[in-house]
Amino acid sequence: MVGSVELVSGSGSRLRLMAVHAHPDDESSKGAATMARYVAEGAEVMVVTCTGGEAGSILNPAMDRPDVLANMSAIRREEMAKAAQILGVQHRWLGFVDSGLPEGDPLPPLPEGCFALTPLEEPVRELVKVIREFRPHVVLTYDENGGYPHPDHIRCHEVSVAAFDAAAEPDNFPEAGEPWQPLKLYYIHGFSRARMEAFHEALVEAGMESPYAEWLGKWDPDRADVMERVTTRVECADYFEVRDEALKAHATQIDPDSRWFFVPLEMQRRVWPTEEYELVRSLVDSTLPEDDLFAGIREKVNT
Repeated sequence: MVGSVELVSGSGSRLRLMAVHAHPDDESSKGAATMARYVAEGAEVMVVTCTGGEAGSILNPAMDRPDVLANMSAIRREEMAKAAQILGVQHRWLGFVDSGLPEGDPLPPLPEGCFALTPLEEPVRELVKVIREFRPHVVLTYDENGGYPHPDHIRCHEVSVAAFDAAAEPDNFPEAGEPWQPLKLYYIHGFSRARMEAFHEALVEAGMESPYAEWLGKWDPDRADVMERVTTRVECADYFEVRDEALKAHATQIDPDSRWFFVPLEMQRRVWPTEEYELVRSLVDSTLPEDDLFAGIREKVNT
């Protein structure tokens, strides 16, 4: 117990994991194999999507049609439902409007009423409601850079961290349900140079073309690799195929012939069989580095 807040459910409860993402498709490109693994092991997993992805471009040439563009919001909801079914996760929409990714110099203003401009208290309240209802033991979200500097990703980070802290306080949003204290908060980071280098070298060694050569050539040598912050590497290679199928469910966003799928699954499983996280808050004891997001929690929950 922390004060009067319940930490774990009683006898017979299951481990629960919540992943908070900015847009539909983010859940399938960031930590999807981890979620699929935990679902297969009997945990309850929920994805919370902050926006509807309404401002997303069509990134798959096969879907670049007027009828798709005219129904983007409904189609992205259908894609998210399909991806959630493939991963075996529960899903909630937080209900805010995609801010879009501003481009140009100078950058144009964000659209009025979008997620990134909504006063922080509003999405925090909505996420606290979902946390108190689902009662996750572990929460995943983006780091302070959003994984990459999209305004919705940065806002997602701000909302998730604030809600993690607020959910346990009875005086915060008393109308949002009974207080609940998640036990661990993890960040999902952006692209890792070490991972790119490992796949690049494996592809070259196999006599294959590497899609990473250009990226690595432009990488700022003074830029720190996110792997320096990683505390937890979850073995999930057996679920890479499930991850890929969930990604392909987002057909407007994912070209099945893109670099996402260039590295053969067998090579991925051999060269880099994990997904990585940074533990940033913990109310339980666990030894770092970890190989399990529920380290220190399993013994507290009767599974």
